[in-house]
Amino acid sequence: MSVATEPDIAAEAGAARPRLSVFSGQRALLGLLLPLGAALLYEAAFRAGLVEARLLPSPSRILATLFDLAKSGELWTHILATVLRVAAGFVIGAGVGTVLGALTGASETARRLLDPTLQALRAIPSLAWVPLFILWLGIFEASKVTLIAVGVFFPVYLGVMGAIANIDRKIVEVGRAFRLTRLQLARRILLPAILPDYIVALRSGLGLGFMFVVAAEIMGASEGLGFLLVDGQQLGKPDQILAAIIAFALIGKAADGFIVAASRPFLRWQDSFTAAGR
Repeated sequence: MSVATEPDIAAEAGAARPRLSVFSGQRALLGLLLPLGAALLYEAAFRAGLVEARLLPSPSRILATLFDLAKSGELWTHILATVLRVAAGFVIGAGVGTVLGALTGASETARRLLDPTLQALRAIPSLAWVPLFILWLGIFEASKVTLIAVGVFFPVYLGVMGAIANIDRKIVEVGRAFRLTRLQLARRILLPAILPDYIVALRSGLGLGFMFVVAAEIMGASEGLGFLLVDGQQLGKPDQILAAIIAFALIGKAADGFIVAASRPFLRWQDSFTAAGR
């Protein structure tokens, strides 16, 4: 029986990397199959006269509107305004949610003190905050960023609190048995244990951030994709409305993909079912 040497293992790992990149490309193409197929089917139905253009324009018309907005530079101005608002709200909401989630997850006293109030606030609809934030912070950027931060806060808070509260006590006792310091215990045991749930919470918070930015940009904004939606509705331009929705979908997917890609090096240790089935 032969024993694999280190060069053999390295060669196998090197051969696996191209295969993995090929599989990743195939998965990306597979993900485009549904939207492209739906667009082609609808375009065919539109050209056959089965759909009224006034209610729902054709995909080719929507793409032409997107191209015109991009060519004039208007689209990039609106995208930049929306992305900056979401980024600012995400940093604030995720930061506060992480701190309070860690506090309530690690401390039973803090959980009993803070969690009932935060859960009650979580049940308030997003639009209910709009008049209050306008009254407190005015109609400019502060109220919009605050509303987005509120939307991001709750999924991150719940994710961190639940992840810490559900850490297996046995692995903590193993760390203590090896006489790890508090810092070593947090870095080697607690952080890897909560990291997968934390990444999911960040992704959920980011998705809600893009939902809340629409409500935020309805609050008298003159720039942003939410403004583009309202402008299309007021002017009776369904192609502009759908173009803004597609732009939301694309930048939202890109932002989510960025979080997934950035977190992948920190989750290499996972031996999950999906990782094994790539």
